[in-house]
Amino acid sequence: MIRVDAVSLSFTHEGEVSQVLQGISFAVEDQGSCAIIGPSGCGKTSLLFLLAGLLQPDAGTITIEGRPRTGTILQNYGLFPWKTVIDNIGLGLALKGAPKARIRTRVEGLLAEMGLAGFGRHYPAQLSGGMQQRVAMARALAIEPQILFMDEPLSSLDALSRERLQNLILEVWRDKRITTILVTHSIEEAVYLGRRIIVLSRRPGRILEIVDNPGAGDREYRQTEQFFRHCNQLRRILKEEDDGPQA
Repeated sequence: MIRVDAVSLSFTHEGEVSQVLQGISFAVEDQGSCAIIGPSGCGKTSLLFLLAGLLQPDAGTITIEGRPRTGTILQNYGLFPWKTVIDNIGLGLALKGAPKARIRTRVEGLLAEMGLAGFGRHYPAQLSGGMQQRVAMARALAIEPQILFMDEPLSSLDALSRERLQNLILEVWRDKRITTILVTHSIEEAVYLGRRIIVLSRRPGRILEIVDNPGAGDREYRQTEQFFRHCNQLRRILKEEDDGPQA
């Protein structure tokens, strides 16, 4: 569904050019799951924003088949604090001009599906971080996306909340057959959620390795030898990059 060919990106600040990404090429199949991991500042989020169409590359091409609906979940959730949970979830549909009855039905269904029943009239500040993340996910799912972009959506959560929401992301991908692209700092999260894992180098970000991870998608995968083997593989790749000569 998504093909990236020799993509590079740079930013200019006060006349100085900073290369962010260099010669990135990979593909993600329809209904596939892809995790992007690498050192801090390597351009992971910039790559995600390129895929989502929020940035344009300096060179290379990004091809997405058809004109799929896309949803994006940001690291800070991106919720409007002055809107209730119901209004936050229904925002995308409202902006598209959907009938109020359809918005109400869709939002009610997502409140139940995300474990948010009874919290529709609450405001984001009245919710825990995990619940806010569920609202952000419900808002992205409300428009029934075919591709879901996620920028470190679980980074601020405690370990147990993070694991529960990892399971929820897994269920969404598996049950709704959505192509998912996840940026994460967590090796274990990348292995649990990404059937294809893109490992980036230090800035300027280049692809160090593309790891195929067919076991992702199983709730019991964390307990398998294959899971630990892939975690160790990623840890080795990232450590070798960190220990290498500095640019």
